[in-house]
Amino acid sequence: MSAARPLTTLRTIAAIAALPLLALTACGYGSESKDEDTSKVAAEGKKLSADTVRIGYFPNLTHATALVGDQEGLLQKELGGTKATYSQFNAGPAEIEALNSGSIDIGWIGPSPAINGYSTTDGKGLRIIGGSASGGVKLVVNPDKVKSLKDVKGKKIATPQLGNTQDVAFLNWIAEQGWKVDAQSGKGDVSVVRTDNKITPDAYKSGSIDGAWVPEPTASKLVAEGGKVLLDEADLWPDKKFVITNIIVSQTFLKEHPDVVQAVLRGSVKTNTWINANPDKAKAAANAKLQELSGKPLPADVLDPAWKSIQFTDDPLASTLNTEADHAVKAGLLKKPKLDGIYDLAPLNKVLTAEGKSTVDDAGLGVK
Repeated sequence: MSAARPLTTLRTIAAIAALPLLALTACGYGSESKDEDTSKVAAEGKKLSADTVRIGYFPNLTHATALVGDQEGLLQKELGGTKATYSQFNAGPAEIEALNSGSIDIGWIGPSPAINGYSTTDGKGLRIIGGSASGGVKLVVNPDKVKSLKDVKGKKIATPQLGNTQDVAFLNWIAEQGWKVDAQSGKGDVSVVRTDNKITPDAYKSGSIDGAWVPEPTASKLVAEGGKVLLDEADLWPDKKFVITNIIVSQTFLKEHPDVVQAVLRGSVKTNTWINANPDKAKAAANAKLQELSGKPLPADVLDPAWKSIQFTDDPLASTLNTEADHAVKAGLLKKPKLDGIYDLAPLNKVLTAEGKSTVDDAGLGVK
């Protein structure tokens, strides 16, 4: 990256990321943005302070808490007479826009758009209120062209989107190898090719890329096409954990309907408990929802390895969010963001305590 290039602001990155040809932040594998007005369990019982809560998520395995919670009615069950409606998104910026405009109230989303969404509204738009998933990101390469990590130099490697979570992680890894890449153009010792996740498998088959640093299930789709996992990003993090999916809420909705927010969080915690206790049933439920949304399920040779690489957790892994932001700053993709107050984990910790689970930490980035 040229030393003369000025740092790009968060607002610019958010605008770039919203371009329609770019991919989502955490691999929105499936349909275009879609509203779903039905749930597996009808709203019944005592109504909370809102008639309806509008929930957004990606049709993507790293959002399996939402997929399973929707499919099995576990979120609706906790909401009682307050109806949950669901919208699916294929891009983080689109979901942030929906939250800011009031089209949705709560959403599952990746860390980069959460950081951007918080920063570009001067800390007034959203709060991160819980975790959902860790891991599920891999560097997959053509084994005929890339035999070892040092062979990545000089190759064409795809990431989903300029400035997205995986793009930042790959740029940081490149820098740690001592290689140089211009973050904006992707040109340098490695060619970073920003490619929609739905296109990446075809690009790999055609030979136009030599590999990709991508989330699941795209990584496992590449393996099914003959690719080899060269690196699991989890191996680069302490305890092999890093945030890939958070739960966010509109600050307005959180203030006006705290009981509804807490009910959604209770549903999320119970869904994660069920997922971890019943992995095969949960995997099938997530795939059934994906089939409903996209028209076809993931095949077993993609679904099974992808599912194994994702950890479902209520902990937002706040310290890793801060680290990911630092990586983006070092890459020259954004100025140092002010993340103080991005988390409000009090409602989640109340739920966790009631469920007999350990509380989680905001790494000093919580509301005061």
